[in-house]
This record gives sequence, structure tokens and C-alpha cells, in this order.
Amino acid sequence: MSKFADHDAYIAAAPEEFRPLLTNLRAQLAEALPDAEELIAYDMPGFGFGKMIIAGYAAFTKQCGLYVSNGAITEQAHAIAAAGLKATKTGVTFSPKKPIPDDLVKNLAIASRKELGV
Repeated sequence: MSKFADHDAYIAAAPEEFRPLLTNLRAQLAEALPDAEELIAYDMPGFGFGKMIIAGYAAFTKQCGLYVSNGAITEQAHAIAAAGLKATKTGVTFSPKKPIPDDLVKNLAIASRKELGV
């Protein structure tokens, strides 16, 4: 069971400086994945179908992260680097000083969905 009931509860519990970033990220993901469900999995908000998470996000003490499929990160590696952001195999980190561009969020979400086949 998650300690957060929904995305609103997660965002409200996040550090205040990250709430606007998370609210915008949620809106961009909802726009990119209009038929996906808002889910909470692993105590993180995300978008997907059933137990299949297409994109998830989180706030930490010093940064936020967007989590998608490995292939989406690989496909968008140039755009991630061009935005001056760091990526892992399945995530991109960002902060108020270096926010993630809206078009990159959408492209990552769409690429993740395509790779996952949902």
C-alpha cells in the first residue's frame, strides 16, 4: 500500500520549491498520455495502464526525477544533453534551476509508451 492516496497528495507532501515543477510535469504527462491512468506505484506518482507504468516522477531533497523506459532515455539522449540535464538508464533529474523542458517531457513519455507497446 502506498503512503500517498493520489498525485495531489504526493505533490502536497513534496518540498515546496519543487511543487510547481511537479505540477507542470504532471500536466505535461497528462497531455502526452491522455488515455493513461494516474497511478501511484512504489510510492511515486505515474501514468500508465493497470500495473504498467509508462512514466513516473518523484521529488527528492535536492532534485526531481522523471522515470521512463530505458529506450526512451536512449532515444532522447541528445535532447537530454542539450537541455543540460543528467540521465540514468531510466531517469532524468532536474531542479528549479535546471527545469526539464515541456517538449522533452512529452517526447520521453511518447517514446516510453512506444517502447512498452501500450
